[in-house]
Amino acid sequence: MNVVIPVFSGVEELDAIGPLEVFGLARQRGLPVEVALATHETPREVCGIHGVVFGKLADFSASCPADLIVVPGGAWLSGGDQGVRRAVREETLPGILRQHFESGATVAAVCTGAFLLEAAGLLAGGPATTHHLAIDDLRARGVACPEGRVIDDGRIVTSGGITSGIDLALHLLRRSFSDFEADRVAEIMEYDWKK
Repeated sequence: MNVVIPVFSGVEELDAIGPLEVFGLARQRGLPVEVALATHETPREVCGIHGVVFGKLADFSASCPADLIVVPGGAWLSGGDQGVRRAVREETLPGILRQHFESGATVAAVCTGAFLLEAAGLLAGGPATTHHLAIDDLRARGVACPEGRVIDDGRIVTSGGITSGIDLALHLLRRSFSDFEADRVAEIMEYDWKK
C-alpha cells in the first residue's frame, strides 16, 4: 500500500505526523506499506502552522503513485488566507486530489483537510466530519456531518480534529490489514485508540 500525505504551507503538523507515525510503524513491523510526505508546492519545502519546516519532500502531482492519500488540515479556524483556506483558493491541491480519486485512490482527510476534499468535489453531500469547531462550516457547504471521530464512506474517509488523524490512520490500517496489526501499532505508540 502506497500512502502519500500531502503537506502545504500552514499545514497543522500533527495532522500529518500522526498518520505518518502510524504507517511508518506498520512498515517497520513488516507490512507492505510505503509512506511519504509530499507537496505540490515549489520549492519542495513547506512551513507548518506552528513553524515546523518540512523539507526534502516528494513531488505530489496527479502522476505520483498512491493507493491512499491522507490529507491534513491546518489554519482553517484562523479565518485568514493561509493553510487549507489558501490551498482551497489556489485550487491546485483539490485538483490533484480529484485526479487521484478518479484514478482509484482512497482519499482520507484529517481535521479541516475535509475542506480540501469538499473543494475537490469528493464529499458530494457527505457523510464526512472535521474539527468540531468547523463542523458548521462544512454543513453550510451541504455536507452531512454525523457524529463520529472517524467517518468511513468507502473510498472517502474523514476524521475529526488533530489527534483523530491517528485514529483515522489506525482505522485505515485495520481496514487494509487486520485488527491485530492496528492494535499492535497503537500499543507500540502507547496510544489509547478510540475505535
